[in-house]
Amino acid sequence: MLKYYKEILMLAIACLALNGLYGQSTDTEVENPLLQFQDIANDEKRFDYFFGTPNRYSDNSAYDWQEVVNVYLTNAQKTKDSNAIESYQIIQAGIFSDIGDYDKSVALANEIYAALDSVDSKKLKVVMNILDTNYGNLQLFDKQIEIRQEKRERGITEGVTFYDIYAKLGMNRKAMTQYIMEVKPTIADDDEFSLAKFHNQVGNYLRLDNSAQTAISEYKKANGYLLVYINDLTAQKTPQEELESELLKAEIEGNIGKCHVQLGEFEEAVPLLENSIKVFEEVESAGMGHRIVENTLSLADAHLQLENFSAAKRRLDVDFENVDLQQRMNKNRLLAAYYDKTENFKSAATYYKRNNYLKDSIENKESSIMKQQLVAIVANEDLENSRRMIDEQKAAIERTRSEMQAKDERINLVFISLIFTLLGFAGLVYAYLKSIKNQRLIAQQKHIIEDSLIEKESLLKEIHHRVKNNLQMVSSLLSLQTKNTRSKAAIIALEEGKSRVKAMALIHQKLYQNDDLSVIEMQGYIESLINSVQSVYKKGGHNISITIDAEGTELDIDRAIPFGLILNELVSNSFKYAFPEGDDDGKIYIHLRKNGEQGYFEYADNGVGLPEDTDERSLSSMGLRLINRLVNQLQSKLNIDKTNEGVRFWFNFA
Repeated sequence: MLKYYKEILMLAIACLALNGLYGQSTDTEVENPLLQFQDIANDEKRFDYFFGTPNRYSDNSAYDWQEVVNVYLTNAQKTKDSNAIESYQIIQAGIFSDIGDYDKSVALANEIYAALDSVDSKKLKVVMNILDTNYGNLQLFDKQIEIRQEKRERGITEGVTFYDIYAKLGMNRKAMTQYIMEVKPTIADDDEFSLAKFHNQVGNYLRLDNSAQTAISEYKKANGYLLVYINDLTAQKTPQEELESELLKAEIEGNIGKCHVQLGEFEEAVPLLENSIKVFEEVESAGMGHRIVENTLSLADAHLQLENFSAAKRRLDVDFENVDLQQRMNKNRLLAAYYDKTENFKSAATYYKRNNYLKDSIENKESSIMKQQLVAIVANEDLENSRRMIDEQKAAIERTRSEMQAKDERINLVFISLIFTLLGFAGLVYAYLKSIKNQRLIAQQKHIIEDSLIEKESLLKEIHHRVKNNLQMVSSLLSLQTKNTRSKAAIIALEEGKSRVKAMALIHQKLYQNDDLSVIEMQGYIESLINSVQSVYKKGGHNISITIDAEGTELDIDRAIPFGLILNELVSNSFKYAFPEGDDDGKIYIHLRKNGEQGYFEYADNGVGLPEDTDERSLSSMGLRLINRLVNQLQSKLNIDKTNEGVRFWFNFA
């Protein structure tokens, strides 16, 4: 059935394409979004187009957009156009969020958010949505709750809910309660498809709360509404709506199968999970990946319990992309159980150790962060309750005072004075006790943060160490491939790739060896890189006089990696081509300086220089194209001097 709907969609697309070819001129063909963005002359309309185009990266990457927006922002800053500067800075924050650099996106969005008076309501809504998304991705749920409360106070109520945050924090019952209260009233009684989605989501919250039996009843309700929707012949459905109903049916079947696994009913779970996976795999959509992973792991668990070991191993051997921490731990647990049941105890121990490491080093850290978020959320709710109680107490005191004044004014004055004296004393005592409690809480949180920072630094060093080891493994694989390759061109290409991999591996080695994980000392790095390149191009490499002037210069990893790759290409080219007649008098000069926000890089050799057709060759030469691309990444332009002896490259950078 699903294949039938896909064929209908393909036929419709083909008809539209033929109509475009024969019924219209090529002038009406849709340009890619980045070109359309550049054709817009007005800054405000560019802003509206960027945030109103969900498929803006269909033809160009986010980095391509970033380069274009940086140019517009620079021009706006030169002309001091404050409105244009705000627009392009907000677009930059959106691009950083799309790339996954959430910290930079939050920093930039907060800077704009601080100047609320100068930001119009349209831009304010976009900035708050960016902050909302980034806080969720960074798991700063207390900040996310604050920004959503701010949205409501400013009248921005579209899509402002809290049940998704509670679900991420593991508060599934609370999430379900709020979801029912907020979503159920918005669904019409005759909207069977929305009712099916609603009961499916309620079932998900119950399943995640380990109430599998109750969850199954919700899934069956969802399936019942969906069958009514599918079999309703009076309502005309588009191919897309038919496809969505089939996907929802597969999702519900998979969820029921996972409930059966939780209840130990493995034979009932297997066919449901297999059918669900089959449907999802037929649809080429990024949104299906998480569901496929969850269902596949549950299916492998069912096969293990039924002792269908080959079927279980076949499912566990699937190499999924974008697997989250919980899924990775679940997969390790199942692999350990498989090897345990098949009496391969050494492999089983390996996967048990992997899970223990993940639990000790990452899960506990995330749990600590979650606890801090929960403390902040509960404190926020307690504050609201306290304010409400104080207001009620004040009203009660006012009523009491009025009644007492009606009886006897003189006696009431005495009692009122006494009451306010006692209230004041109680307030002072309460404030003192609250202050002590807050100080203890601050000290505990400070201790948690310090421990978290130490653990983070240790984890970062371990990550850089593992990245370096993995890159060295890639380099070794390239070396093995070189030995098994007879083509000279292929050997050269593999050696060049190996050299580039080593350049990146050195960065991570320097990082985990440093006390400061944020910067790299470039003098030592360049010396190590030169030695690495010389080991690859031994012919003449050791006779060249190399001068390195980078003492005291430190760069962060975002700049150090492009510099390492640029220098790797330049030194490799010198060793290979600069001294064909002998290198006894060969010299290479490398100069790198960084003063404040300004930096300068220069590379020169006294070899035979570049050929006359260098500009034309740069379009086809991978090395020169790579160098130009890396220099552009540093937001600079490469300069080449071929007039003197040898060749000289230089550029400024920020």
